[in-house]
Amino acid sequence: MENETQKFKWIGKRPIRPDGVDKVTGRAKFGADMHLPGMLIGRVLRSPHAHARIRSINTEKAAALPGVKAVVTGNDFPPPPPPVWEAAGEQPVNFRDLARNVMARDKALYDGHAVAAVAATSAVIAEEAIDLIEVDYEVLPHVIDVKEAMEPDAPLLHDDLFTDGVSPKPDKPSNIAKRMEFVLGDIEVGFAKADIVIEREFTTKPVHQGYIEPHACVADSSEDGKLFIHCSSQGQFMVRLFCARVLDIEISQITVAPAEIGGGFGGKTTVYLEPTAGLLSRKTGRPVKMVMSRTEVFRASGPTSGGASKIKIGANKDGTITAAQATLAYQAGAFPGSPIGPGCMCAFAPYNIENVNVVGHDVVVNRPKVAAYRAPGAPISEFGVECVIDEIANRLSIDPIAFREKNAAHQGTKAAYGPTFGPIGFAETLKAAKQHPHYSAPLGENQGRGVASGFWFNIGGDSSASVHINEDGTASVIEGNPDIGGSRASLALMAAEVLGIDYDKIRITVADTSSVGYNFLTGGSRVTFASGKAVVEAAKGAVSELCARAAKLWEIDADAVEWVDGEARPAGDNAGDFEPMPLSTIASAAGKTGGPIGGHASLNVKGAGPGFGTHICDVEVDQETGRVSVVRYTAVQDVGRAVHPSYVEGQLQGGVAQGVGWALNEEYIYDKDGRLDNPGFLDYRIPVASDLPMIDTVLVEVPNPNHPYGVRGVGEVPIIPPMAAVANAISDALGVRLKDLPMSPPKVLASLNNGDDRTAS
Repeated sequence: MENETQKFKWIGKRPIRPDGVDKVTGRAKFGADMHLPGMLIGRVLRSPHAHARIRSINTEKAAALPGVKAVVTGNDFPPPPPPVWEAAGEQPVNFRDLARNVMARDKALYDGHAVAAVAATSAVIAEEAIDLIEVDYEVLPHVIDVKEAMEPDAPLLHDDLFTDGVSPKPDKPSNIAKRMEFVLGDIEVGFAKADIVIEREFTTKPVHQGYIEPHACVADSSEDGKLFIHCSSQGQFMVRLFCARVLDIEISQITVAPAEIGGGFGGKTTVYLEPTAGLLSRKTGRPVKMVMSRTEVFRASGPTSGGASKIKIGANKDGTITAAQATLAYQAGAFPGSPIGPGCMCAFAPYNIENVNVVGHDVVVNRPKVAAYRAPGAPISEFGVECVIDEIANRLSIDPIAFREKNAAHQGTKAAYGPTFGPIGFAETLKAAKQHPHYSAPLGENQGRGVASGFWFNIGGDSSASVHINEDGTASVIEGNPDIGGSRASLALMAAEVLGIDYDKIRITVADTSSVGYNFLTGGSRVTFASGKAVVEAAKGAVSELCARAAKLWEIDADAVEWVDGEARPAGDNAGDFEPMPLSTIASAAGKTGGPIGGHASLNVKGAGPGFGTHICDVEVDQETGRVSVVRYTAVQDVGRAVHPSYVEGQLQGGVAQGVGWALNEEYIYDKDGRLDNPGFLDYRIPVASDLPMIDTVLVEVPNPNHPYGVRGVGEVPIIPPMAAVANAISDALGVRLKDLPMSPPKVLASLNNGDDRTAS
């Protein structure tokens, strides 16, 4: 990597993060850290039922309680917008459903669904008022499991939901909100050519993103109708739009300030509390703070989908995959909109396969509406695919990495979901994994080794940034994306590279919605790529102006000046004999040459290069207890170019940790009444330090030609391979194929005792 980055002064370096000091000293302000004069505390009453018609809500006792300043129900909100899907968040948004998820109207659709809210002078009074609200429910049959929800006789969540993507349109409502299909080649011809065909079914459970900081916000409405919101989110512009639509307010009336964010991972790409806090503030004329408890986070905010998949792959004896088919069903939660689209897109994308068929179903169930979670949808579909890939390689007695190499996508490969790949680094990740000492290291007793690969397409989108040159020669960078993965450091490094000044002379600010141009949210691994490109263009604009100012001081034409290593220099011998003029000198003279110096860029950035990764996992299985321990792990990924390698390594390690949890421990558990049984980290077990080895990383750099510094997003890919890598390692250790997540000790023991799914069979 050093050879790749040696031509750069700052790209590829590992400086201290700009936000580091504030975070370790406690000065950083998170969502719940704002306190305003006269501030009220808001609390939410939530449904105890998985599915119930709301006959009536009596708020009189709560409203009469001393200290209570406002009580709201669904009737206090504007009517929900029309049911139209719009490109507004990380995935398309139906604002009618968003409004009904923020506050229930006629029905409560899951355990934890908000049905009323209060604002009071203290938390104690607010909680007492919640207990005084009387709701008359008619409890209805519910459905939790995705397969059960697809049955014709399943309890219906919505009487007006007809399956989209089916022709002719169904004449009966269904829980299947949408069907989609991707086709490449002829699947039947492909299977007819195969010497071996393996078909397996897999299930995954909904899992929580595991962010540390709960959802939190402060809303402050002024007398003229303007609304200020301070919140923990992955996009202040997203919050502004969502609140405007739910509250029926003009966008210009709302300003959203981004707080520091204590984790998101996709879970904070929507709104839950913000519209309610805004309405309570408008009713009371006072600021209102709302913070979810941990239990509320689990009961009422979105995990990722659970899913059921059927994967069928055929191959020749020489290891060439001839056909691949997937049928996927994803839980959307109470309202349509699971990440079934990306799941279908990514399923077979790492491989060059002539004949592909992928069918996906978006299914509503009586659970919280799902939210994004790192590479939304991709881990679910690619889990099954990578397990079957491994099983075929085993049957053909081909090394699993060699099998993937033979079928790897490369530049020019056409993916089933449409695009033809440009320069990509999948083959390079496979080569690096095969050559890594981990892959040939000896295994101990009851140990096994698994490999798996993963793909994410990455995104770009709208980004704005400004660069201002200060009078002392430092620079200020203004951008509009909350920093959830080190983007401040990466953007500052790119600005320093363009300006030619030291990194520590760059000050970077994440601005509110009134202080910078529009920015799409922080998600999909877009910020370092897309906002980075905006910062680069803004910095280039500042450099152009710096050259023009130097030209004025030298009294020569601006095009006779070039910028080299932070200095203006004559572009050639005929431009004049002038000593190089550093940025600080030009900045100090700005008042004499035309005033402030800066640059701005607002771009719709295209060309996000896709990301690929290959992981190696060693496990040890206790055959008496069924406990699976991960004893060694290596993650290899094409990262385009690592702008700040430490952050990139951290992204890979974090994705692996979350994926291992998804594989072995994590799941939402519901009782027979549809109530969540494990709404907290005591019962919902995420991996802790003692559950994981040191996670080794290998950064493969195949630069993205669509970015000035070769950037590819890196945050999504590392969560995709771990589930299959762990499953394949267990299979290697025990000769047993587990197909249902999480692969908890009881499931491992059951598979061993039953002798089912022997991979050698």
